[in-house]
Amino acid sequence: MKVTAPPAVSLNVSDPAASSRFLVEHFGFTEEMAAEGFHSLTREDIGMHVVFLATGLPTLPEDQRDIHATGLILAFTVDDLEGELARLQAEGVQITMPLTEEEWGERAFQTRDPNGVIVQLLDWKVSS
Repeated sequence: MKVTAPPAVSLNVSDPAASSRFLVEHFGFTEEMAAEGFHSLTREDIGMHVVFLATGLPTLPEDQRDIHATGLILAFTVDDLEGELARLQAEGVQITMPLTEEEWGERAFQTRDPNGVIVQLLDWKVSS
């Protein structure tokens, strides 16, 4: 198999435009394509696309059309976790999981987009 494009994660949501605006406004994504019920976003530094599809979209197989994006986290490793937290709070973004530190060194906080998709920013505390 030869992969010819960056990977994409596609998420079914009730309002793709709202999720798209959230990632553009607060996380620096660029909307590359949009049509009725479809928004594709990217950032050059992550090498992937995030696609929001409208629930009920007839182009999806019938058994997938009405399944809302749940049980997943869009997680992005950043270089200034506290700075990103302060920036998002200043922008009025609701933080739904406070900054936490796990025993294995992961530090993270979360927010949710208007459709409930979890966006997590994280870093790793390296033991010395």
